[in-house]
Amino acid sequence: MDNKEKRAANKPGLERLQKVLAHAGIDSRRKCEDIILEGRVTVDGKTVTELGTKVDSKRQDIKVDGQPIRTEQHVYFLFNKPRDVLSTNGASAGRLRIVDFFRGRHERLFPVGRLDVDSEGLIVVTNDGEFANRLTHPRYEVPKTYRATVKGRITEKAVAKLRSGIFLSEGKTARAHATVVRRTTNESVVDITIREGRNRQVRRMLANQGFPITRLQRIAIGDLKDSRLSPGEWRPLTEGELKTLVSTALSQPRGRPVRRKRPSIQSQGHTTRGLRRSTTGKRGAKR
Repeated sequence: MDNKEKRAANKPGLERLQKVLAHAGIDSRRKCEDIILEGRVTVDGKTVTELGTKVDSKRQDIKVDGQPIRTEQHVYFLFNKPRDVLSTNGASAGRLRIVDFFRGRHERLFPVGRLDVDSEGLIVVTNDGEFANRLTHPRYEVPKTYRATVKGRITEKAVAKLRSGIFLSEGKTARAHATVVRRTTNESVVDITIREGRNRQVRRMLANQGFPITRLQRIAIGDLKDSRLSPGEWRPLTEGELKTLVSTALSQPRGRPVRRKRPSIQSQGHTTRGLRRSTTGKRGAKR
C-alpha cells in the first residue's frame, strides 16, 4: 500500500469492510470475513478480498452476492431450539433450520453461535453482527449453562473432575461449575456452566468420565433464562436482558478489558411467538 492509499484508508468516516457488513446484518464479523475472502463482496463494482479494506458505507456501493447491503434496525430474539433443528443459515438439504421459524420477518437473521443438531435449548437470534461477535468471541467468555441427562449414577469424583477441568484432545478445559440435579441408579441429571466454546465440549467432558449424554439442553446464556419458552418458540429480548448480556460480555473474567460501544437498543413492540415444533415438523418434511 503506497502513501496515497494509506492516507485514503485513514480518512474519517471509513470503516473496515467486515465491520460494515456485520452492522448491515449480513452475519457475524468473523463470518463476514469469510464472505470477503470467498470473493462474494464488491465495492463500487470491484471484487474485494482483502480483510483490511476500509470503506465509506454512506458513499460507496457495497454488494454481497450481487445484492446491495442495507442498514436495518437491529433486533434481538431468544429462541428455544428443538432437537434436530440446524443452527446454520446455509443449505440444509431439506432439514429444518432455526431461521425457518422466523418466516415473515424481513430482517436477515442468524443465530448467535451454535447448538449441535442433537442438542436443544436457548439461543439468541439477531441481525446485529457486532453483538454476535461480542457474545461468541472467546475473549469475552460469556458463560453458558447446560442441563445434561446422562446414563448411570454420576459419582462425586466425576463431578469434581468437571469442576477442575477435563483433559481433551486439544488440552485441558477451564474450570466449570457443575451441580447434580438428581441421580438414580440408571440415570443422572447435571447442570454444568462453561465459558469456553469447544466443539461438543459438554458431551466430550461427560463422556470422558464415562457418562454419555442422552439429552443436552442449554438452559441459560449468562443470566438469560426462560423456562416458559416451549421448543420452537421465540420472543424478543427485553431492553434489560440485552443490557445484561452486553455487560456480561464486557465483564472480562480473564485478560484485559476491551472498550466497546453498546449495541443500540430498539423496542421490539411485539411478542410474536414462533411456530411450534409439532407444526413446523410437517413443513420441514415437505422440503
